[in-house]
Amino acid sequence: MTSVIQLYEELSSAPDDKTRARVIAEAFERMEERYPEVKDLATQSALTETELRLQKEIEIVRKEIVAMEGRLAKELEQARGSGLRWVVSLLAGQTVVIIAALFAIAGN
Repeated sequence: MTSVIQLYEELSSAPDDKTRARVIAEAFERMEERYPEVKDLATQSALTETELRLQKEIEIVRKEIVAMEGRLAKELEQARGSGLRWVVSLLAGQTVVIIAALFAIAGN
């Protein structure tokens, strides 16, 4: 890449605006070739827009998480109730079996 002083000299010695414009365009072209990532730089407004989009998506995900937690809590409560009914039923059945066995033993 030519130095800044060389660029200045080329611009100063250019005979007309068209030649100066070509010198400037060539300087930009050399800069883009040397630093290709310059084309991909984000602007402040693009970053702000991206940040706002991400904040909106994060808020949507938070709401979905809260809703999921509510559904899970409800399902756990139902499972706990169902499990408790099974345990109570089994205990009642076991109690009936034990009492029947005791009567059978006492009847002999």
